[in-house]
Amino acid sequence: MTNRLLDRGPRDGIRLQTRLARGLAAMGLFAACATVQSQTPPAMEVTVAVVSLQSVTEAALADATRQTGIERARLTVLEAQAVTWQNGSLGCPEKGMAYTDALVPGYRVRIQAGARVLDYHASARGGLTLCPEGRAVDPLPGDSMT
Repeated sequence: MTNRLLDRGPRDGIRLQTRLARGLAAMGLFAACATVQSQTPPAMEVTVAVVSLQSVTEAALADATRQTGIERARLTVLEAQAVTWQNGSLGCPEKGMAYTDALVPGYRVRIQAGARVLDYHASARGGLTLCPEGRAVDPLPGDSMT
């Protein structure tokens, strides 16, 4: 019987699969799958944090305080802007690393902390990086929102 149904063509094969699925469901073998599906929350309930220039600047200030030990009130934001990075390195490439070769929207925040200037780079998704001195590459021109 099975060979005869499969030999009839693709539509009959689908019918066989449907019959098999109905038989398994009748035996309760699909019950676990139904339970898992009913417990999965709808995609609409997923909360995504909104990244903004202000939130990236606040995160950079908090990290600068931690990095330097200088209280936040004594830190100065020299520059905070939305930018477009030339690639996935976010303007802070490391030797020997390969990066996505695509324009990446993001942010740059430069903070004066005593004699040091801390250069923070971020993607629009909020991945914040402190770029070491001498390694920073400027973003593409034209996106400043200081």
